[in-house]
Amino acid sequence: MLPIWGRMRRTGNSRVLGVHTTWTTVGDGEFFCPGCGGDRNYQRCTGRRRFTVLGVPVVPRGETGPVVQCAACEDRFGTDALDHPTTHRFSGMLRDAVHTVVLAVLAVGGSTSRPSLECAVGVLRTAGFEDCSEVQLAALVEGLVTDAGRLPEHCGPGAGLAIELHEALDPLAQHLAPAGRESILLQGARIALADGPYSAAERDVLGTVGAALTMCTDEVSRLLAVAARTPS
Repeated sequence: MLPIWGRMRRTGNSRVLGVHTTWTTVGDGEFFCPGCGGDRNYQRCTGRRRFTVLGVPVVPRGETGPVVQCAACEDRFGTDALDHPTTHRFSGMLRDAVHTVVLAVLAVGGSTSRPSLECAVGVLRTAGFEDCSEVQLAALVEGLVTDAGRLPEHCGPGAGLAIELHEALDPLAQHLAPAGRESILLQGARIALADGPYSAAERDVLGTVGAALTMCTDEVSRLLAVAARTPS
């Protein structure tokens, strides 16, 4: 039988020397796990590293982390994993975005048009606002137009709508696939077209929607043209 030193040499230094990390939980919550692909609980952890000999910690090597550890798969990720919204949060952001786009399009010319209101109600009910009605929607648009008129003159007539659109769409855009961004724009386009060709104001609002969704001007123009050629 080989002496112990001989056995250690044959196993290699990787089993003799190493670094051990002790993790400490400093917080928790719910996130969308990149490993599991779903909403999971997580623990936010910081670590202390120690140099080990034969598995025994002997010398401190500093701190590491913080990291996020999934409670289900136990994989660890950088804290940037928390930037991705949970499925529940994403659904809420998407509903709010569609609602804001619908109100913005109606506010620049379709609030008194029955075809536009009917189309808008259909879009909102599909998005999850099942109790939405034409009367309710017209009242919301009237309130939005009134509030927009209270902005300082140097802001311009469309400034309020642009602010609302960017606040609703900017946080969502980075998490949407191209098809998702196109869908939101096209829903607004269908409402604008319900009572006839685009007005200049409707094109401006839809252009703002496209910009907030990180779509280039050419892509927005192409999609608006496709929507205009598509039978309702």
